[in-house]
Amino acid sequence: MKYLKRLLLIIFIVYLLPTFASAGWWAIQERPGRWSEARWSSARILPEASESEEAAVYIFSATTGGLKGAVASHAWIVTKEKGADSYTRYDKVGWGSPIRRNHRPPDAYWYSNPPQLVKAVTGVEAELLIPKVEGAIAAYPYAEPGGYRIFPGPNSNTFVAFVLRSVPELGAVLPPHAVGRDYLPDGDFVHVDADWRDVHVTLGGLLGFSAGVRSGIELHFLGLVAGLDLATPGIKVPAVGRIGF
Repeated sequence: MKYLKRLLLIIFIVYLLPTFASAGWWAIQERPGRWSEARWSSARILPEASESEEAAVYIFSATTGGLKGAVASHAWIVTKEKGADSYTRYDKVGWGSPIRRNHRPPDAYWYSNPPQLVKAVTGVEAELLIPKVEGAIAAYPYAEPGGYRIFPGPNSNTFVAFVLRSVPELGAVLPPHAVGRDYLPDGDFVHVDADWRDVHVTLGGLLGFSAGVRSGIELHFLGLVAGLDLATPGIKVPAVGRIGF
């Protein structure tokens, strides 16, 4: 019983306390009441595509709307072929055709929340990676209508995390509040990235861990992520995000 109490105390301090704090802060902020009232225009993070000949791959994440926004974010992928005068954006959504292409500007606000640039790859490296990214998108196993579940997944973050695991050369990890990123397709229990630099273990996206060069050390509990970022020193705080040292 003593050890159980200690475990419950650790869960409360590490996972529930920051989640409650985030929810409290979220509750006092002014937010759009409906999606039609929210801002979805460009946040002007990316330059015009025509300004550069270089290929590019970008990973974005933004706090989502409604009550989910207190603990969760939404991620998407943007690519630009060499010499192209436009970007291509890919999102997984819960309505209509799940994999949406260019349904918003590439760097748009999401429910009025500004996007965070998680990763940018440009030049020759991006040129080589774009076919791999597009191949991973095409191979995503939940791309048909009905292939979406808000919790524990598969959801929008499951989709982007699948692409990142399939193309580890991107070197990106979604933020801790990207709930659903730890859900492995087809009920898999273990996934080792192709370059053997990260390993992911999960019980249906509800309980598990990740460890490696990119992930650092992560412990997952009910979609919430706590851990240490070793490559770029920092801590991963559930519902809050990554805090760098």
